Amino acid sequence: MLLALSPSGSISAKGDQSAIDRWLPAIKQSKAAIIAELQLERRRAKVLAMLRDNPGVRYAIEVVDANTDPVIVSIGIRNVATFEMNIPQAYYDAFALLELIEKHTGDEHANA
Repeated sequence: MLLALSPSGSISAKGDQSAIDRWLPAIKQSKAAIIAELQLERRRAKVLAMLRDNPGVRYAIEVVDANTDPVIVSIGIRNVATFEMNIPQAYYDAFALLELIEKHTGDEHANA
């Protein structure tokens, strides 16, 4: 069975129908958590795609909506990590974040 996030934000399940039927109550019970995980994976895939499509770029940043609280920031640093930060909207400053990432992803931090 494969769970995916539809463009509308709902969960779609594909695979053996008997398995889907058996797992459907658990999926419904955990719907919010499953959607959150699928959204996280979608954002992670997006920053990885940015890095893949731009070989000269050291990091990629994705902010879906800077007006939400908290602001969810997905970051990929080439050959290092991908991660997310939830920043309270009142403290979110895209330029300050960019400056911090640039400062701490230089050559001197490449093996840290």
